Amino acid sequence: MWLKAFHLIFMVSWFAGLFYLPRLFVYHAMAEDPATRETFKVMERKLYRFVTPFMFLTVAFGLWMLHDYAWQAYKSQAWLHIKLALVGLLLVYHLICGKLVRDFARDANTRSHVFYRWFNEMPVLLLFSIVILAVVKPF
Repeated sequence: MWLKAFHLIFMVSWFAGLFYLPRLFVYHAMAEDPATRETFKVMERKLYRFVTPFMFLTVAFGLWMLHDYAWQAYKSQAWLHIKLALVGLLLVYHLICGKLVRDFARDANTRSHVFYRWFNEMPVLLLFSIVILAVVKPF
């Protein structure tokens, strides 16, 4: 149960960052004042660096649980494979966020705030799906 508790703590912390970082992108894409844009660059960089260790810890504790008991118990059940694929998408999303942080830092953003408003919804959909699969185990 300790593994699961730490996995959930790190997962919640990681998601908090993934919910907030794209919201910063929305405001940054709307900002016209150079000083405001510089402030967003600092906030985005610091937040990304802060939540990235939570990503690694979430994955590490998840793999530990998978190794210790989950794989033997659930390896033949589709929900686990779907959940792991969605976690893979979440990892890609995190890496895309890192690229966007670097793009904004170089003043190389080419997308509007509307794009980032839609982009901001992806972790919500992934969270709902992953939690439902892990708790309900529908397949």
